[in-house]
This record gives sequence, C-alpha cells and structure tokens, in this order.
Amino acid sequence: MKDHYYFDNAATTLPKPEAVYQFMDQFFRSHGVNPGRSGHELAVEAETMIVQTRRLLGQFFGFAGDPGRVTFSQNATDSMNAALGGILNPGDHLVITRMEHNCVLRPANHFERDQDVEVTRVTADGQGYVDPDEIRKSIKPNTKAVVINHASNVTGSLQDAFAIGKLVNETDALFILDSCQTAGVVPIAMDEWGVDVLVYTGHKGLFGPMGIGGMIVGEGVEIRPPRVGGTGVNSISPFQPDEYPYRLETGTHCLPGIAGLNAAQKWFAELGKSHGAPDDATHQQACGFALAHIHETESAVANRLLEAFNALEGVKTYGPQAGQPRVSTLSINIRDLPADQVGTMLDADHAVCVRPGLHCAPDVHELLGTVSQKGTVRFAPGYFTDEEDIHQAIAAVEDLASA
Repeated sequence: MKDHYYFDNAATTLPKPEAVYQFMDQFFRSHGVNPGRSGHELAVEAETMIVQTRRLLGQFFGFAGDPGRVTFSQNATDSMNAALGGILNPGDHLVITRMEHNCVLRPANHFERDQDVEVTRVTADGQGYVDPDEIRKSIKPNTKAVVINHASNVTGSLQDAFAIGKLVNETDALFILDSCQTAGVVPIAMDEWGVDVLVYTGHKGLFGPMGIGGMIVGEGVEIRPPRVGGTGVNSISPFQPDEYPYRLETGTHCLPGIAGLNAAQKWFAELGKSHGAPDDATHQQACGFALAHIHETESAVANRLLEAFNALEGVKTYGPQAGQPRVSTLSINIRDLPADQVGTMLDADHAVCVRPGLHCAPDVHELLGTVSQKGTVRFAPGYFTDEEDIHQAIAAVEDLASA
C-alpha cells in the first residue's frame, strides 16, 4: 500500500517529472546567482536560461509574438491582479463569469466597490458551461476586458475559449484567459483564439514548482506596471522601463522556479516525441502530441471515477459527465454529509487526498446549491495517477457511501 493516494492535482500536481527535480537542484547549485544584474559568465548563463524559458512557454501556448512578453511573477493570482490593475480605470466595464476562481472574483469585487468599475457576472448552466452568446450580450461600449476561467477547478467544465475569443475580438474589449486548470493539460492556441492576455501558474499542469507563474501579453496590449523598482537595466532612469518584460518584472527573479518550468517544457517535448511527434517537430508541435496524450490519459481516469461514483447510491456527482468537454477534475457529495467531514474521513481512514470545501470558487457552489453542505469533495486525478490510486479512491467512496 502507498502512504497516500493523491487526488489533489487541481491544487498542485504531485509528483513532478523527475527531470524537473533534478534540473532545479543542479541549476540552482551551479548557477544560483542574480541573472541580468552582472556581466560575469554565471549571470549571463542564468539569464540565457530565463530567455530560453520565455521562448519555450511562448511556443507552448501558441504565441508567436516577442518572447519578452512572456513574463514571470509569483503565481497566477499575482499576474491576474497585475493584468486587471494595469488595464482597468474608473468608469470601465468588466465582464467575468460565475465560474471564476477568487483570483478573479475578489479583484473584480474590489474594483467594483473601490474604483467605480462596473462588473457583469455571466452565469453558467447546470454543467458549468458558459454560453458564448451570453458573453457577447454582456459587452458594452465601455467594456475594457472579458475574463474567462478556461476550466473550472470545481466541476472540470472546459469553456469554448475559441468561440468566446472570436466574439470578444469583434469588440474593443481585451480577452483575458485564466489557464490555471488547463495549462499543461489541454492544448492552448493563444494567437488562434484571440487571447490578449494569458495568465498561467507553474505548479499545476505545467509541472513546475510553487511560487512561479506569470502572464503572456499579446502584441499591442499595454499594461501599466503593477510595481516599480530594480530591473537590472537602464538604472539611470527615474521610472520603470516601458519595454517588456521589465515593465512587469521588478526585483530578483525566482530562478529555481523558472528552472523548473524550463525542465518541464523539455519534458513535455520529449513526452510528445515518445507519443508520435516526429524528431524534427517544433517545440509547439511536440508538446501538442504530449498534451493530447496527457488529456486522454487523465480523461480516462476521470471517466472511470465518474462511472463508479454514479453507480453508488447516496453519491451525487456534479458538472459534466463523460464525453462532455472537461478536464479531469470532478466533484461529489456523499449523502448529506458535510464535505469537510468526508474529506477528513477519506484522508484518515483511506489515505485518499482530496480537496473538500468551496475551492476558492463560491459562485460555482452557489450555482450548484452546495454551499449548505460546505461545498463538495473534489477529486482531481493527474497524469501520474495509477491503477492503485483509482482502486483505492473507488473503494473509499464505496465504504463511506455504504456506512
């Protein structure tokens, strides 16, 4: 038996590919210096790795613009705050959905309350899908941005980003995509979908460590600096540089975090080549094969869990079913038991690691009608979920449902 059966990959993936652990350790030991600040060889090599990571991530997300517009931050919440704060002004209108995470909900609420920004919250159907036409109807002449959670961290519902982007691009509004639950899980084509700003986090499907994230800012999109300070370039200037990435990056980078993303990008490419990508494939093409394989693998696990849970009396599943557009994350409740109690029992009695509660997405739970039950019990299998994990999860839920 394992010590733990991990189903909390929507919070952070575990484990990471071995290559990520090894390269982070090796690079930080050999090049743990301040990149871009000094002219010595170690600093130059550290900066070279960062520049390469920007290029790899840009290709990975289908962005053909300046790699300098691939920026790094502490995490996706940090970048989402920077994006909205650098775009919105008093009197502007913002469109979000009720499927958003608090990394969007709370900034939107503060802008609405404190800075005279009007916010429209577009609802979703019973499976957690947002109708693109409802987005179109919500856009006004003063709409500055439309923010979409690409996939729900509660139900796994995968939104039609291409259709939404096409509609938004017919207006003057910017299209901002929260990719936290989809980056590294399904292919994302930023340019093709008309995404103006893509926000990502490193520690989930991208298989990097915690403490690193960022955003990719499309050509022609300008975001005010969220912070100002040292950049290592043009130190004589009394103001923050206008050019990217310095406009959005201040102070010392998280070098180990970026190294982790670098190693993970190369791991994706190698995985793609082992699953059908030709040897001469570009990074984007190779990663496309990897993502198709990952999504297929994770979907198969989710479908098995859904089939087993749906067959159990007293177990209720929420959101999309097999065959609908989704990621592998799914939510259940068992009889009338509070979600947190079920989560504790799964952990204590069966060593199954899940995430009970409201998942930082209160509007989703209001739509599902699960607030009174303290939310739902979220199962989020990942690429490394194996047969033993699946059997243990199903047996554990069967045990609790029959008690």
